[in-house]
Amino acid sequence: MKKLLFIAVGVLLAVRAYSQTMSDTTTKRFSLSFIPDWTFKGATLDEWKRVGKGDWTVQNGELVGKASSADATSWLVLNQSFQDVGFHALFKCSKDSETGILFRMEQTAEGFNGVLLSIKADEVAPYQVTLDTNGQELGRTKLRYAGSIFYRLAPPESDKDRPSQYVSRGKSPEVPLPVARPSTEFRQQDWNQLEVFFDLNVIRSFLNQGREIGGASDESFESYGPIALLAKGNEEVRFKEVGVKDLANRITPTEKSSSRFNVQRISDMYYSWGADAADFDRDGNIDVVSGPNIFFGPDFTRHREIFPAIAVSPSKEFTEVNAQYSYDFNHDGWPDILVSPMKAVLYINPQKESRRWESYEVVPAVQSEITDFKDIDNDGIPELIYAAEGTMRYAKPNPTDPTKPWIEHIISEVGYGVAHGIGTGDINGDGRLDILNPYGWWEQPADLIGNGLWAYHPVAFSDYGHGNGGLGGSIMAVYDVNGDGLNDVVTSLNAHGFGLAWFEQQRKDRGEIKFVKHMINDDYSVHSAGGVTFSQQHGATFADIDQDGIPDFIVGKRYFTHLDNFFDPDPYGPPVLYWYRTVRNPDAPGGAEFIPELIHNRSGAGSEVTAIDINKDGAVDIISATNRGTFIFWNKPKDK
Repeated sequence: MKKLLFIAVGVLLAVRAYSQTMSDTTTKRFSLSFIPDWTFKGATLDEWKRVGKGDWTVQNGELVGKASSADATSWLVLNQSFQDVGFHALFKCSKDSETGILFRMEQTAEGFNGVLLSIKADEVAPYQVTLDTNGQELGRTKLRYAGSIFYRLAPPESDKDRPSQYVSRGKSPEVPLPVARPSTEFRQQDWNQLEVFFDLNVIRSFLNQGREIGGASDESFESYGPIALLAKGNEEVRFKEVGVKDLANRITPTEKSSSRFNVQRISDMYYSWGADAADFDRDGNIDVVSGPNIFFGPDFTRHREIFPAIAVSPSKEFTEVNAQYSYDFNHDGWPDILVSPMKAVLYINPQKESRRWESYEVVPAVQSEITDFKDIDNDGIPELIYAAEGTMRYAKPNPTDPTKPWIEHIISEVGYGVAHGIGTGDINGDGRLDILNPYGWWEQPADLIGNGLWAYHPVAFSDYGHGNGGLGGSIMAVYDVNGDGLNDVVTSLNAHGFGLAWFEQQRKDRGEIKFVKHMINDDYSVHSAGGVTFSQQHGATFADIDQDGIPDFIVGKRYFTHLDNFFDPDPYGPPVLYWYRTVRNPDAPGGAEFIPELIHNRSGAGSEVTAIDINKDGAVDIISATNRGTFIFWNKPKDK
């Protein structure tokens, strides 16, 4: 996980659902990654004051500013002060003007100082600025780079051990993709979206949902002051939908869970993003493995380690365990454990010996954080499905010795493998499992002899949206959502952004397959099903929760998904876990809808969610391993 992240390149209106054909790969023009504490909705400037040479007015809800001359500076200063703050606005200016937002505008003997996010046609960058008493600029210094996933508080510039930016994977070969990254360039004389988060000494800005522009302000670490809007140059600037959030206020929600589930936390520590279950000690009770520990049923109060158990810090570290799978690989009657990624490591059950388990590296490199474990070729033995070196693959256990390197089969060209989003299911109804990822699906051929590539069918099962971690979600569910006999796809769209959707399969006259996208939830700019909005839908699975014969979708928020900072949207939102009931409704778009029900609001999900009937009462239970610990959510049988 650590290495993967270094090389890695997720109000209210009436309930509505909208559909989008897969030929339309654009995203919404404007979005909202947080709910502001305050939004400008006035017709006057009573909440503001003017500083500098120029004028500001309100026109049809827009804040309009213009400096008095080409070299003059005009500020509109909010009558509220902040230290750590989130900012959202839409703005418009020309190529001949400069605008921006000044943070922590603190008064000094000479005038003012603060941190300015300067916005011009050819540059968006943070500066330390000083102003005279009339608001005219005395000087500016560009901030040194800071940001990314590695810290909330930027270390001193002299700290040679601090990470800088991502180490690039290198340019992938150009292959045709069904989803294009939206343009995030500055739009002259048109509305642009801006979100900024200034926390401790790091300012992070995002123009038109683009990549982070970050800087470290060493001088302003303890500063405190209002926000101010800038107008500079010959042309007017306009702002609307201005909103701010005091980041100093954090909310820990009152613990809630569904009446359907009883919550049991079996570990308080952060060891793993994944978990699985099997009867590891063969006493007749299902046990749970979460990272290095096996928790023994039926009460799960006793545990032991299979490899050294060293808890990690949610703020500063990542666990290296994203997914775990249980299977008797050596056919000795005792379940073994497979752990992936960054590589796949097999741990062999020592049976009754009181010792840690011997480990064997069976797949040397796994690029994807999300993997699947299914019997692809229908030989009774499951395979690992994953991405590596830019390709989609599956790996079979060595038939003579499963502890030896597994046999890898590449099914796609280079350029289609990504970190997030993977699934298996029979898309075309030929009885064979196909493989999916955010770029579409690969059709399993009738004959798997040899290592030929599978036929590729491009579909945009993903969205760049509001996220820095690329695109693609978690486990992609394949089942017949609306009951028309065709398998559909349910998936989160961006594991480090927003979005959950189901993709309705439709057949044309000649049997050609296309998919129609139906959104289930999105960011805070629109109302989602049941009024439920959350980001970082990194862990998911599907199972029949309510025992009505139709699978449901289970998905949760990964809290501190890229550590303790504002790199990702809404990082400190409640760590929720939901199940979405699949309801076949002929009046709903596509003939189905998804009804959310909260499972728990203080745990979330990791990279993997497991659904299994642990106590064999006929109801599927849920296991989730996160940086809040490991949890079992006991489902109630239908007749109770």
